[in-house]
Amino acid sequence: MSEPPGAAVSLTEAPSPADTPDKQLAAQRVLPLRRPGRWIATAVVLVLAAQFVHGLISNPFYQWDRFAYWFLRPTILDGLLITLEVTAYSAVLGLLGGVLLALARLSKSPVLRSVSWVYIWALRSIPLIVVLLFLYNFSALYQTLSVGVPFGPAFFTFDESRLATDMAIAVIGLSLNEAAYAAEVVRGGILSVDQGQHEAASALGLPKSYQFRRIVFPQALRSITPNYVNQLIGLIKSTSLVFYVSLLDLFGTAQSMGSTYPGDIVPLLLVATVWYLILTSVVSVIQFYVERYYARGATRTLPPTPLQKLRAGVTDLRGRIRREAAV
Repeated sequence: MSEPPGAAVSLTEAPSPADTPDKQLAAQRVLPLRRPGRWIATAVVLVLAAQFVHGLISNPFYQWDRFAYWFLRPTILDGLLITLEVTAYSAVLGLLGGVLLALARLSKSPVLRSVSWVYIWALRSIPLIVVLLFLYNFSALYQTLSVGVPFGPAFFTFDESRLATDMAIAVIGLSLNEAAYAAEVVRGGILSVDQGQHEAASALGLPKSYQFRRIVFPQALRSITPNYVNQLIGLIKSTSLVFYVSLLDLFGTAQSMGSTYPGDIVPLLLVATVWYLILTSVVSVIQFYVERYYARGATRTLPPTPLQKLRAGVTDLRGRIRREAAV
């Protein structure tokens, strides 16, 4: 039925946007889910950590004054320098040997595959201390070394005792051992590269050496780097064994000084421990930036650096404080 002319039409007023359920829900404060187990675990860990630190500081057995005395002594620094030299030479030679062994394992030649497999199997089975001691007494088995025709005349002859210095024995022994483990790390990294990369490079007619140097190996480094850095950290600690072949590295120096000063054995061991912690920490920092470099193109965003994480944490903390103050 139609309304008469001039009659007012009654309309229901639309609700205000501020009164809608969405606005009301958004205006409510969001409370985080209570996790009492996490807080209890955090409190227990903090208490245990505080007790551990307190024990380190307050226990007179550690003799921190003697630790400070020995930490930068020239004798300790000389041993540290020898540790760095042995580690650097062995890391480079071990990685080069590992690359060659890995390529031999992946070769189509059955001889190369067999020899590489036997070498890796043998060196990973024999303890490192046995390898070092065997090399140390190598002159008892072979007093001279010669280069010439097999079962024929020798062109050059070397006196093994003159060539086998303590440094040479340590570097050779660690390099031989490191190459066996590095070979498997490199081989795993090469196998991790997508097969399509190999097929695309072959379709372009690129030489095998160029494919490996510019396409395969750079991609394999993303997988090789973290694994080989673990090997490198293990190598730094393995240098402590060269003390048994009369080379006074960091650990050997600490042991020698401990024999001379029996009352300072614990501080000297702490000095060696702290220096090993510093070395491995430096290697870990270098590992982070190397991994970040080779992550370019493989991830959408690069992982943040420690400084960027610190800035983000400070910004987040400030935001929380302002929100709490506003409430």
